[in-house]
Amino acid sequence: MLNLTPNAISAMEKFIKGSAVPVAGLRIAISGGGCSGFQYGMTLEESKSEDDVVVEKGAVTLLVDPLSAPLLEGVTVDFVDSLSGSGFKFENPNASSSCACGSSFSA
Repeated sequence: MLNLTPNAISAMEKFIKGSAVPVAGLRIAISGGGCSGFQYGMTLEESKSEDDVVVEKGAVTLLVDPLSAPLLEGVTVDFVDSLSGSGFKFENPNASSSCACGSSFSA
């Protein structure tokens, strides 16, 4: 389903370890919006939903809702740290187009 680069796993582990509350996983979801129609979202979750797709990547547990799962198939998540900024970058082979910042796409 989802692929994570070593940089992404390392950054996610830091965010999870730095949380003030216990974390069940990191939710990656797709919602409407962004400059290309759909946007990626990430949040730390204290609990998982019954219908979540659970993906284990090393020490990171990803939680994906059933509606987002097909749109995340084959997506690679990376963490980029550069002079112009840092953040997660999504590479989606199923997107017909995406914005320059890599945070939204169209299917």
